[in-house]
Amino acid sequence: MRRRSPRRLLGVLAAVTVAFTLFSPASTAGAAETSAPAARAAAVQPLSTSTPVVFVHGYTGSASNWVTAMSVFRLNGWSGSDLFAYEYDSYGNNITNAQGLAAFVNDVKSRTGASKVAIVNHSMGGLVSQYYLKVLGGNSSVSHLASIAGANHGTTYAGACLIYTTCQQMYPGSSFISQITSGDETPGDTKYATWYSACDGVILPYTSTRLSGATNNNVVCQNHIGYLADTVVLGQVARFIAS
Repeated sequence: MRRRSPRRLLGVLAAVTVAFTLFSPASTAGAAETSAPAARAAAVQPLSTSTPVVFVHGYTGSASNWVTAMSVFRLNGWSGSDLFAYEYDSYGNNITNAQGLAAFVNDVKSRTGASKVAIVNHSMGGLVSQYYLKVLGGNSSVSHLASIAGANHGTTYAGACLIYTTCQQMYPGSSFISQITSGDETPGDTKYATWYSACDGVILPYTSTRLSGATNNNVVCQNHIGYLADTVVLGQVARFIAS
């Protein structure tokens, strides 16, 4: 029987995603912490939607969390055959989960013929992704990394589920966090971007998502699960990957 997470900890449930229509009101995202001229220059660059995208869910999540995101990506020009969702064990070990992500990416590259993929993660998916890119050398296979409310430097909210290894690793100051944050947080030629908000409520402190060397986007107000249905933020993520 599958173990359930503590009731205090919000699960990333598919019902949240499908509860919103694709064009429902969304939060207003703040400007990225880059100069206006740089933003204008990026806006006029040709876009490419041929890069396969791998979505990595958060704690207690599943592939179904990405229904709205995949719809947004298709509207931005992606073929559905280039959109993939990786699933892992939320209660196991994020090192094993990252190794699984490495194998999944290799399979996507083999199936699509692409030399690189883009990764979009949410919540604890940030830890899985960062370990893959930094410790396992996955950055050579990833063109873009978009972290949406990623627990990249941990969250004290994980204190509610420390019975599980993944939550121990997600707690600030863990050896796992130290390993993925020491030195260069954005290794290789991969383009990195994050989206974070003071209204998150689960990533504590909310600035934990930011990565040194990334384009860090401060969203005016969005809660942790709400990102999965936020077509404004998801559209920004799609355009970032297409840039």
